[in-house]
Amino acid sequence: MPQIRITVGSLQFMAETHPDAPHTVSAFIGLLPYKQKLIHVRWSGEGCWVPLGELQLENDGVKVGFENHTSHPSVGDFLFYPGGFSETEIILAYGSCSFSSKMGQLAGNHFLTITEGKEKLRTLGSKVLWEGAQDVLFELA
Repeated sequence: MPQIRITVGSLQFMAETHPDAPHTVSAFIGLLPYKQKLIHVRWSGEGCWVPLGELQLENDGVKVGFENHTSHPSVGDFLFYPGGFSETEIILAYGSCSFSSKMGQLAGNHFLTITEGKEKLRTLGSKVLWEGAQDVLFELA
């Protein structure tokens, strides 16, 4: 599975794509390199998210739906929420996290897992919480 490098300021992480989310992974890789803003979650606990608004990921012309989805990501897991009750987004758990919005609990596709740099996730979460939105870059390693 492809490796993704994630850079937020001076912090760098490596992540593996998840084989149980092939449509999400394929569509996301098609966006790379991808630069966006990472902000702190409001309802989900210890996590950061990338708001994607109305963006619809597509794989071979078909909108990415739910696959390998969960509401309870582990530390270092990235979920992709394809939209519906809330806007499309990517969420990263850096601590205890239960994926939610003002509409209630959500589930997202677990498509990436941090494999290197996990020990820096708490630093990342604190930086985003106390210093505000941070630039994040996703690219093939």
